Amino acid sequence: MTTTVGLLYPGWGAEDDFPALEARIGDAVRLPLVHTSVGEDAHRVDALLDLGSAKRLADGAEDLRPHHPDSVMWACTSGSFVFGWDGAREQAQGVADLLQLPVSSTSIAFVEALTAMGLSRVAVAASYPEDVAVHFVDFLGKGGVETVSFGTHGIYTAAEVGLLTQEQVIAMVTSADTDEAQAVLVPDTAMHSLMWLDELEAAVGKPVLTANQVTVWEGLRIAGAPTQLEGLGALFR
Repeated sequence: MTTTVGLLYPGWGAEDDFPALEARIGDAVRLPLVHTSVGEDAHRVDALLDLGSAKRLADGAEDLRPHHPDSVMWACTSGSFVFGWDGAREQAQGVADLLQLPVSSTSIAFVEALTAMGLSRVAVAASYPEDVAVHFVDFLGKGGVETVSFGTHGIYTAAEVGLLTQEQVIAMVTSADTDEAQAVLVPDTAMHSLMWLDELEAAVGKPVLTANQVTVWEGLRIAGAPTQLEGLGALFR
């Protein structure tokens, strides 16, 4: 039976990651995607709070209804963690109340994935400016996850992140890694990653959790569906 995970995806960046995954894994999961509205494409806290506003998510959620999803993911890390630990849950709950479906977000998915894997010490390879990325580190800390290494790259827009190549993403992951870290986290759904997970993990010899990867995993988990898929890294194994 095919599970349908509806995606609320802000603007444009790496949205093609998801149909490419669908084509690769066949009938295991459907990933209908709705682009939510964006005021300003900027990795800046005020812009991100607007990006993740209840109105923008509600409008997108209505557009997902015809796809009859089993679960829904707010496929955005920065537009969820800037609301804080409690705020991110309230954000997801607002969509859940509207659609009467299980709903989560990419930020929550990172913590759930680490919990499922029994990991608590991580390196963070963030594309964002540092003043935004520290909110992610704080969010992880509230979830019992210690950030032992922290790399930021000051990329200001999702559009720019979407242009990063496999080699550039591997370089980001390896530069953030440290022996203390049990996994490396890459928190940006605007970054392509779903085709490169095996290469990313081979580069550091440990699990690498990317935003688009944990988004799909969490959508399956909250839908009560199997989460074992090949070619999607240690999390899906």
